Amino acid sequence: QVQLVESGGGLVQPGGSLRLSCTGSGVNLDNYAVGWFLQAPGKDRRRVSCITYVAEAVKDRFTISRDNAKNTVDLHLNKLKPEDTAVYYCAVSDNPSGSKFEAEYDYWGQGTQVSVSS
Repeated sequence: QVQLVESGGGLVQPGGSLRLSCTGSGVNLDNYAVGWFLQAPGKDRRRVSCITYVAEAVKDRFTISRDNAKNTVDLHLNKLKPEDTAVYYCAVSDNPSGSKFEAEYDYWGQGTQVSVSS
């Protein structure tokens, strides 16, 4: 059974940092494109990062990394702003190039809340 679990979210002050982890079980993440998406309150879910892609709006603050030994893909959030507040999800796609389309992702985690506030 494939399961993705996100962790590392929480409440942080503006300018702070968080590291979100996506841990896979029943699946070797090295064989998939792993994407990170966010859904801000009242807005549609959108892709933040996948493989080497990072959304233009955050690429100077967010980075993605992979630890194959731990079967995790991390999203590093730096210089956080209140507008980064959202639920962050990871998902896997067997499209080796990754995709911006949610329909191309086969498995999703339950999400982790990131709240940025003073």
